[in-house]
Amino acid sequence: MLQLTVAIPTYNGADRLPDVLDRLRHQTETERIRWEVLVVDNNSSDGTAVVVQRFQENWPSDVVLRYVVETQQGAAFARKRAISESQSELVGFLDDDNVPELTWVAEAVRFSQDYPRAGAYGSQIHAVFEVEPPPSFNRIKPYFAITELGESPRLYHAKNNLLPSSAGLVVRREVWQNFVPDHCILSGRVEGSMLTGEDLEALSHIQRKSDWEIWYNPRMKIDHKIPRKRLEIDYLIPFFRGIGLSRYVTRTAGVNPILKPGLTIAHLGNDLRKLSLHMFRHGLPPKDDTSACERALLIGSLNSFFYLWNKGYLSKK
Repeated sequence: MLQLTVAIPTYNGADRLPDVLDRLRHQTETERIRWEVLVVDNNSSDGTAVVVQRFQENWPSDVVLRYVVETQQGAAFARKRAISESQSELVGFLDDDNVPELTWVAEAVRFSQDYPRAGAYGSQIHAVFEVEPPPSFNRIKPYFAITELGESPRLYHAKNNLLPSSAGLVVRREVWQNFVPDHCILSGRVEGSMLTGEDLEALSHIQRKSDWEIWYNPRMKIDHKIPRKRLEIDYLIPFFRGIGLSRYVTRTAGVNPILKPGLTIAHLGNDLRKLSLHMFRHGLPPKDDTSACERALLIGSLNSFFYLWNKGYLSKK
């Protein structure tokens, strides 16, 4: 049985995939590890398939590089396809802009052995910016899948409402199959919608419905490439609004349905308090781009339940 499937969901990633695949091709300390790489093409219209074919022609013989197409649009469907395609004990997810260190595979397998109750665990992720971010960027940095929590493993406690992102996430396939619903509400960003949080929805079911632990593994290190356009305000405002509008789902996934109405009211009150305080501190309109992003997030959070209900997301089966 394979120990690890490294799954790379991608959409039009022909320009980004080569760096990721090249780093995986040269992984070290893997002599005793049985693993594979699986590229899940989520309806790309560029040369993604050609890129993978070229790598397959010059790929190490002891590691399989597979390619599949997932026609349902959205990162959630691509990850679900990776889980169903894999026959490994572990599935590790890399985005097509995540470049892992040369020991990432070895450290992913090692952590599963050292922490047998870890159902999922995330990487230490450092940003590689195409352009320098503004000085106030640290206030919104965690929303860019940048995870720098030190050099010691850390448990994500449910009471803290914190979870790792899907970038660099490793999950035990059996745990995902047992606790993540076949039909989740969020599917990820698609054309015409910036709703996100599909990874947090899946992990919330594991954290709240099982006794499996979720950890931060600092020895799995990744460089996350962030292009110029993702720091431009025309991208940032819809991006943060989408995070906010998704929050009803990420806050209530895996929660007992009886508790959801009270939890929703409590969150509405807290969101309104935070928005009022933000307007007092940062003015109206916001005085800088970072404040505008925070404002879009808070307004989206306040409207999340009503937006999702009105759009039919909460009635989907």
